[in-house]
Amino acid sequence: MRKLQSARRVKYLKPWGCKLLLLLTVLPHPAHADENLWAALRSGGHVLLMRHAATNPGIGDPPQFNLQDCQTQRNLSASGKAQAARIGKRVTERGIPISAVLSSRWCRCLDTARLTFGSVTPEPALDSFFGERSAQGQQQTAAIRARIQSFSGPGNLVMVTHQVNITALTGEYPAEGEIFITRPGAQGALQWIGRLMPDQP
Repeated sequence: MRKLQSARRVKYLKPWGCKLLLLLTVLPHPAHADENLWAALRSGGHVLLMRHAATNPGIGDPPQFNLQDCQTQRNLSASGKAQAARIGKRVTERGIPISAVLSSRWCRCLDTARLTFGSVTPEPALDSFFGERSAQGQQQTAAIRARIQSFSGPGNLVMVTHQVNITALTGEYPAEGEIFITRPGAQGALQWIGRLMPDQP
């Protein structure tokens, strides 16, 4: 965790050339911080941006990639499947209410969502735009930002997606299986609540 510098500070990020205002709440002690995050999630009204769990080595997908055929894609590794299951167990044990789970249509994201949360709804706006035209990425990012802004609960909304998508929204680079916790902010911004590493207690 970051050292305590102030109760709250403001950070400006510029993903895809657009400034996003994120309000960062910095908490003084790691264990205390984790408990505050879990308590916030139990209250509902948050959006969990989750990067898919650990995959087989590689970047992007093979040249013969086919969205309808998992065999042609870069998929979860055995450790990634176990990682997703552990995260799901932690969410259940902590009593976190989940109202809906949306996922990229890539198999590694759908598998992560199912192993972690059970049911899932494919959402094309969460699909990877790695290597695609910047206009496509901007359109998908705008669609997801609008979906986040329209969410108020009950429970929490989960979005399982890819590094490039999360970075476009937040300017941050998530680890595989990491969860960024946000909620709608003022004037179209995202309010940053915190982050849960994939293997933290």
